[in-house]
Amino acid sequence: MKSAQEDAYLEFVSARAKSLYRSAYALAAGDTHLAEDLVQETLSRVYVHWSRVARADSPAAYAQTVLVRTFLSLRRRRSTGERPIGNMPDSPEPGPDAALRLTLLDALGQLPPRDRAVLLLRYWEGHSIEETAQMLRLSSSAVRSQGTRALGRLRALLGDSLSDLVPR
Repeated sequence: MKSAQEDAYLEFVSARAKSLYRSAYALAAGDTHLAEDLVQETLSRVYVHWSRVARADSPAAYAQTVLVRTFLSLRRRRSTGERPIGNMPDSPEPGPDAALRLTLLDALGQLPPRDRAVLLLRYWEGHSIEETAQMLRLSSSAVRSQGTRALGRLRALLGDSLSDLVPR
């Protein structure tokens, strides 16, 4: 890679790495190690195709799409992989919403990967239905119906526990 392209890539990484990590952390349902692996894999794939990515309308959206597709691909390949026995979260950020965040991440972890991806893109990242559909290679109606079902499953998992954690 040429020096100017490397500089542009490094600038992109420094600007987007934290955002990609937050998205990966939500997709991984709080598994910091998996989130780090997802970001590393995403950034390496973006690096390989940087000359094309840099010319894209939105390199950030391209990287976000690569992240989600990497997650879904990894979940398919690791369907019989290791399963952690205990759920020991890393130290949460100090603040009043730590319990709420852990409860939500635990519930997200119980959803199927594609449901998590739809919820992340639509409600965590704030993408439109059309953008989400394009990133996941689904139709807009599939994103709407899957998002509705995923929210219903999430509400069922959270039950009354969420109302106890939300400050009044």
